[in-house]
Amino acid sequence: MNMNMKMMQGESTMFLRLFLLLLLLSCIRFNDYAEASTTPIINLWPKPRNLTWSPPYQTTLLSSSFTIITTTIHRNKHLSAAISHYHTLIKSEHHHPLVPLGVKISKDLPPLQNLSIEVADPHAGLVHGVNESYTLSILPSHATLTAETVWGAMRGLETFSQLVWDCPTKIAVGVEVWDFPLFVHRGLLVDTARNYYPVKDLLRTVEAMSMNKLNVLHLHLTDAESFPLVLPSEPALAEKGAYAPHMVYTPEDVKTLVEFGLDHGVRVIPEIDTPGHTASWALGHPEIVTCANMFWWPAGSDWSERLASQPGTGHLNPLNPKTYQVLKNVIQDITTLFPEPFFHSGADEIVPGCWKTDSTIQKHLSNGGTLNQVLEKYINNTLPYIVSLNRTVIYWEDVLLDDTVHVASTILPKEHVILQTWLNGHDHTKKIVSAGYRTIVSSAEFYYLDCGHGTYVGNNSAYDKQEDGNTGNGGSWCAPFKTWQTIYNYDITYGLSEEEAKLVLGGEVALWSEQADASVLDGRVWPRASAMAESLWSGNRDEKGVKRYAEATDRLNEWRSRMVSRGIGAEPIQPLWCVKNPGMCNTQHPV
Repeated sequence: MNMNMKMMQGESTMFLRLFLLLLLLSCIRFNDYAEASTTPIINLWPKPRNLTWSPPYQTTLLSSSFTIITTTIHRNKHLSAAISHYHTLIKSEHHHPLVPLGVKISKDLPPLQNLSIEVADPHAGLVHGVNESYTLSILPSHATLTAETVWGAMRGLETFSQLVWDCPTKIAVGVEVWDFPLFVHRGLLVDTARNYYPVKDLLRTVEAMSMNKLNVLHLHLTDAESFPLVLPSEPALAEKGAYAPHMVYTPEDVKTLVEFGLDHGVRVIPEIDTPGHTASWALGHPEIVTCANMFWWPAGSDWSERLASQPGTGHLNPLNPKTYQVLKNVIQDITTLFPEPFFHSGADEIVPGCWKTDSTIQKHLSNGGTLNQVLEKYINNTLPYIVSLNRTVIYWEDVLLDDTVHVASTILPKEHVILQTWLNGHDHTKKIVSAGYRTIVSSAEFYYLDCGHGTYVGNNSAYDKQEDGNTGNGGSWCAPFKTWQTIYNYDITYGLSEEEAKLVLGGEVALWSEQADASVLDGRVWPRASAMAESLWSGNRDEKGVKRYAEATDRLNEWRSRMVSRGIGAEPIQPLWCVKNPGMCNTQHPV
């Protein structure tokens, strides 16, 4: 018995030593990257508005018993979820920077025991314009995070998480941050209709958005190709319009996504694109859709005679009363599923040829009516109903600015309508705000993440160029590819007066999914969306007003590396050689 006890004690001691050795090895990382920076640089993304870390650049260890506590009595489950998430991340991440900071542990400083959070208004909801400011102070004795709202506290927690690194975990001491965003709307559009994205991939995207302090996930839920959203009042739309029974978003899925968004400070805005882009509706309600299931560009016809701007034909018929019966059910269900106060109703790319195939619309036109009046009837029958459900309506810019089919501004009350830009860059932004409308900027020339991948029609002769290898835009209407630098340097209020600039709510990069799905989601979005995230949070210029894309390159390399370690498949922006050889990847004459 004693012999067995001794053997067991010996084995326990051996296992304990092995465990401690493995724990030590888990904190060892052979440095094959770059030499330490001579002047320590804290790499944060997005860069805070105001940050100081002064010599002697002190650091201390994070206590093994480190905790995050709140001094505010609250019952906000989203704050509790965020604290739990960041507590786990901070204690387990052990991030190793590509370029070591070159600072040593300050031996006279005790380990940091806790982060104390104080929230002035823990009940403020996550709505447009909510206060996201925070202050963060990391002193030798304690760290404090103060914020007006829960959502500001979440932004501060993310910043705090980026101030810890290595194993054993170190944290910068003597850091003071005072931070708040330049623009209140900082978003990502994901098109879930052209190709389907499983819920788990959307959840991961929300988490990555929160890391980058983006606060709006705009879901382009339906389009000509598919209708994946299950609606209790109109089940036939998804039953017949989704690609497959498993390629749908159920009410339970929506609830999961919305709640996860709230836990990460990300609003989820639904878009049901109408009255164009509705071919998928015809599978469940063929009687309300014009030109359904026709070839999109009839042979021998001019572009102006097309039935759609891409494969998949169908527009809702505004002159059919049944259209509004279905629409009211859809709108009611959407506002029930999504508590978000913004409702995106699309209204882009109305193609005259599609409506002209309908006999009722033909009769209207032969009696002297116009297609503008058809669209006006549609807006007048849907906009007031959406507003009655306490929603602000977002439309694509076409509803006002399209050359062929549009409505007058008198039909679109400015207090209830926001217009989202996507064409002609600064020019259309200027037209919208000068007309007095609030706007969200998604200029295709700068913010479309799908551009430069060619087209998807199968017989495009643009690819058949033998003489000089020059394929022009390769069939991609919005080529070239939008690099992170292009996105970062875009000034969304360029050319606007101070008063006009106040109407620019912010921007969204857009992932249209004709050639994207979950298999390429992370790399197609990140870190390019990170570039917009910083430019809309703290700007793209330094204290002297000079564009800071050169300095941002180094930080984005580090941030991309950290995102990858957090499970986000962000694509690289440079060879690792550039990180190992600072300054060697600059141009000869920076411009």
